[in-house]
Amino acid sequence: MKETKAPRVNALHRGLQILELLAGPKKRWSTSEISRKLKIPKSSASYLLHTLQLRGYVRREEGGAYRMSMKMLALANLGLHGIEVREVALPILRRLVEETGITGHLAVQDGGEAVYIERVPSPGFIQVDTWVGRRMPLHSSGSGKVLLAYLEARLTDAILDGPELVRSTPKTIVSPARLRQELRRIRASGFAIDDQENTPGVRCAAAPIFNRSGEVAAVLSVTGPLQQLADERLMRVAEKVKERAHEVTLLLGGSRQSVPRRSA
Repeated sequence: MKETKAPRVNALHRGLQILELLAGPKKRWSTSEISRKLKIPKSSASYLLHTLQLRGYVRREEGGAYRMSMKMLALANLGLHGIEVREVALPILRRLVEETGITGHLAVQDGGEAVYIERVPSPGFIQVDTWVGRRMPLHSSGSGKVLLAYLEARLTDAILDGPELVRSTPKTIVSPARLRQELRRIRASGFAIDDQENTPGVRCAAAPIFNRSGEVAAVLSVTGPLQQLADERLMRVAEKVKERAHEVTLLLGGSRQSVPRRSA
């Protein structure tokens, strides 16, 4: 294959060459061997290996040889997991939007926030200002509260007992005691309600999708203005979201119950 004429970042190019080399049949390489094999200066190979080691992508064994770390495997599994969840959930998310007429989302946890990785807009004129890639706090959004409810207890405690929770709207729950009570209610009912806690005039109903290990793989949700999610309809829609999320769970080989955890 012909190389393109686009500019190349040599350090990145060489770093990737090293990773590809370490992933090959020979698992252990010294700095000198890598330098000779890839035809790069030994000093450059040493700097690159040191950086990759600091980032956790390679590890240095006794004797000075380098080999691939488990971080690369974890990264690959994370990518495959994200693709699997989106592909499995999207048809069901579309059906949920057709059934409710409300904009639907698929979200995951990333860096202590909920992030939309899929969005299916409402078929009507009423739309909400959301987008794929939007990041939201765990404590004030519907998807975020589901993720927070099923985190390991020590991680939940670190968030609730950490810096003061940010109030996004007058209805945001910022009391750790009240939020713990809300998280227990979410685990008991199997869904979360965001009642204008993240955005004024907007409600959300969200439910967890569990993977084979009993962990929350993603969150299915619908988000709309008050006229779409009025009091008399909100709980019916939440139950429908929970039902559709459970369908995705079963397709992923998971079950309705999450792994055991102590109450937050």
